[in-house]
Amino acid sequence: MVDMTSFRGPVQTPQTHTPTHTPDWLPPIRTVEMDRPWVWLASAWRDMMAAPGISFAYGALAVISSLVLVVGLAMLDMEYLLLPMAAGFMLVGPLFAVGLYETSRLLELGERPTFGKVGAAYRRNGVQIAGVGLVLMLAMLAWIRVAFLIFALFFSGEPPALDQLVDRIFFSAETIPFLLTGTVFGGIIATAVFSIAVVSVPMLLDRETDVFTAMATSIAVVRANIKPMIAWAFLIALFMSAGMVTGFLGLAIALPVIGHASWHCYRDLVGIGR
Repeated sequence: MVDMTSFRGPVQTPQTHTPTHTPDWLPPIRTVEMDRPWVWLASAWRDMMAAPGISFAYGALAVISSLVLVVGLAMLDMEYLLLPMAAGFMLVGPLFAVGLYETSRLLELGERPTFGKVGAAYRRNGVQIAGVGLVLMLAMLAWIRVAFLIFALFFSGEPPALDQLVDRIFFSAETIPFLLTGTVFGGIIATAVFSIAVVSVPMLLDRETDVFTAMATSIAVVRANIKPMIAWAFLIALFMSAGMVTGFLGLAIALPVIGHASWHCYRDLVGIGR
């Protein structure tokens, strides 16, 4: 494991090679060792300390948005959708984190990030970024629809009330088949989204390219780095879950850490090229 306290400076390009199966129309794809996600997290912490105002502003926005969502679902008597919506937030997270990618990009260039510069990042290559955003939103809507159907299947069309939610989901006869079914379908959607989005949004922010090339590059990155990408997906899920189980307050740190680290993941894995 990399000692995060001893890391200094920008991410150093590891000893890598470009897989021969990468199509010529894609940029070079690097392969990395299993410990690289820890280097990305170390770099993310450095970026947070270099631009705490912007980083924690994004974190606070995530906390406030999550609490508003909880209150809204409670008012609509739809508390049973809290877990699916929390999982859905992770699906669209790459789009939400564009400003964090831009902050890391500016720091890498030696520039001082400001809210104005970060806000303007959403307009750079905006049509293509919006294209990825559309795909992510459709994936989230598909997951919410699947969650509705799973709840209807296991709870006879009547989802449990708030005071019964935990007992019915985790301590009832339906618990094991319900959780297994949700995990399988959720895992399929999450894997697909992770594959197309892990570096696509940072790439679109950084380069004048199109959404199809960016998503294809992201898939190629995952294929060339299966084990490190599994580790990275696990760490993302771990950090975001930890942020949510603390009453969403932990998202104030978890979201900016993952956002900044995702930029360094992209810079580590995608070489100069198209």
